[in-house]
Amino acid sequence: MAIRVHQLAKKLGMSSKEMLEVLSRLNVPVKGHMSSLDDETAEIVTHELATEQNKKKEVEVKEKEAVLKDLEVEFPVTVKNFALKLGIKSSDLIQKLIKKNIFASINHNLDDVTINAIAAEYGYKVHRPPTAEEVLFQDHHQVVDKTKLVPRPPVVTLMGHVDHGKTSLLDYIRKTKVTEKEAGGITQHIGAYEVMINKKAVTFLDTPGHEAFTAMRARGANAADIIVLVVAADDGVMPQTKEAVDHAKAAGVPIVVAINKCDLPSISVDKVKKQLCGMQLISEDMGGKTVTAKVSAKTGDGVDNLLEMLLLEAELLELKADPTLPASGVVIEGKLSPGQGPTATILVKNGTLRIGDIVLTDSCYGKVKAMINDRGHRVKEAPPSMPVEILGLSGVPYAGETFFTVKDDKKAKELFSSRQDKVREDNLKKTKRITLEDIYARLKDGIVKELKIILKGDVKGSVEAIEQSLGELPAKEIKVNIIHSDVGNINDADAILAMASDAVIIGFNVKIEPKAKETIEKEGIDARIYSIIYEIVADVTAAMEGMLEPISKEVFLGRAIVRQVFVVSKVGKIAGCTIQKGTIARSAIIKVKRSKEVVYEGKISSLKRFKDDVREVAEGFECGIGVDGFNTLREGDVIEAFGIEKVARRLEKA
Repeated sequence: MAIRVHQLAKKLGMSSKEMLEVLSRLNVPVKGHMSSLDDETAEIVTHELATEQNKKKEVEVKEKEAVLKDLEVEFPVTVKNFALKLGIKSSDLIQKLIKKNIFASINHNLDDVTINAIAAEYGYKVHRPPTAEEVLFQDHHQVVDKTKLVPRPPVVTLMGHVDHGKTSLLDYIRKTKVTEKEAGGITQHIGAYEVMINKKAVTFLDTPGHEAFTAMRARGANAADIIVLVVAADDGVMPQTKEAVDHAKAAGVPIVVAINKCDLPSISVDKVKKQLCGMQLISEDMGGKTVTAKVSAKTGDGVDNLLEMLLLEAELLELKADPTLPASGVVIEGKLSPGQGPTATILVKNGTLRIGDIVLTDSCYGKVKAMINDRGHRVKEAPPSMPVEILGLSGVPYAGETFFTVKDDKKAKELFSSRQDKVREDNLKKTKRITLEDIYARLKDGIVKELKIILKGDVKGSVEAIEQSLGELPAKEIKVNIIHSDVGNINDADAILAMASDAVIIGFNVKIEPKAKETIEKEGIDARIYSIIYEIVADVTAAMEGMLEPISKEVFLGRAIVRQVFVVSKVGKIAGCTIQKGTIARSAIIKVKRSKEVVYEGKISSLKRFKDDVREVAEGFECGIGVDGFNTLREGDVIEAFGIEKVARRLEKA
């Protein structure tokens, strides 16, 4: 279909004269604005004009960007403060936001996209000033001087299903690979330790973990260079085995498989290897690349071979660090030690930590007053990959926090204050968000029940691990509310809080203090002590399922056929019935069906055998049934009787 030149010009928002100039430039022969263009020519012209317009806009944007002035903005920024930065009135900025369909007050925080777009309109390009954190990060991540890099020991952590022998394997390595001159071997429980293999050091992380991989487990994977996946030869691949593999792969950490319990009779290592193939862990003897070793933590068979494989894997990774840099690394464990105060087991990832260094973690800081290695000896410095317990911190850090050394105490206080401000700001946002979600949940699901818990653990890492495991439980109708969690024994303050809040006390590897025990027994408080996180999750799940309202389930009792309908004065219609199946009970709920369709659902008003009232009528007998509030019974109707059974419900995901 043809289109005239002036029509195309109008369609594209330009004058006929401008269109004629465009057609001339494109060598399209026309006589004037009344000339016609075929569809193909019109489409080509439209496309060419669109291309030209886009190029023109790109040039304009580049020209505009070239002259944009820098505007330093600290985030988050409110409408009021952003207006001050731009040098305009808040009301003018609000009007501009309204035009963009953004409705905000002067105290509303603006997002990055909106800020950048509006700043560009006023001739500015926004950039953030570097934070103290970023400056610190830059100090610790200087341009690598390859001449100063030296090999560092690999950091290894063991993962796998509960009871597959992770702890037994670690214990065997710990007992057999410590030099004889170390009296008592490794006696210091600091969550990590070094062993010597063929005169080369290997650091092992001893982190707990069971059914749901905890925060410590996930962070352990991030701190480790190699993961040893322990799989029992008799059980094979189990749920936690798969979870361990997922965590390792997500962290990008290489996996070495240790098939344990190979001393047991009637086991099939090949069967386990085939199961591992299903998770893309194909052993070298099956044509894959996964290093796999057969071991027995009980007899020690194959353990030396496994350790040699770890050294070979470490060589391939070419692990190096610069010991001359300021120290940085990861917190493995934090706790409150009697007589020592807050202590932390840390793993140096780069640089060297020395006595007197100022250490800053995410939640505390302090000068290193003492360092204790895994043998219980005090040391003056800790090079890369060395785990040590440090004293001198202002508080107990969480497992998985990063740490840096800073120049002086003043700088540490400044950075710590900055971090705490950010934490408070994040907590305010988090609290507000959760409150809104709770209101929405109450409107959507009705009254939301909650299981209140007071949680105490031996170390902060354990507490955090349990919190994460419980937080991952399905909670559509019931929420786990950990109203208090801390490190240390269960004390009287915990018991009083539980009494006032109607909460359950859960302890992990801790004791109940005498006064607290007295209060707990007197008030009948539910307090439980555990040593396995998996058991806590199982018991809490059972408790939550017990709090659910049971499901009302209909149970079929009997069926009657209406043979005749009688009208009784002052009573109404009575159905003369024969019980075809089961029993019809006076207390039952009934459904009246007509041509297989339910026409009534309700209760029985009367049940008689001849002139006598009866409680129930069995199969094969006749009876008279009065139906409450239903007077349109017909011959041939079917009356089915049901009982209501309460069935325990299972937790459902939100």
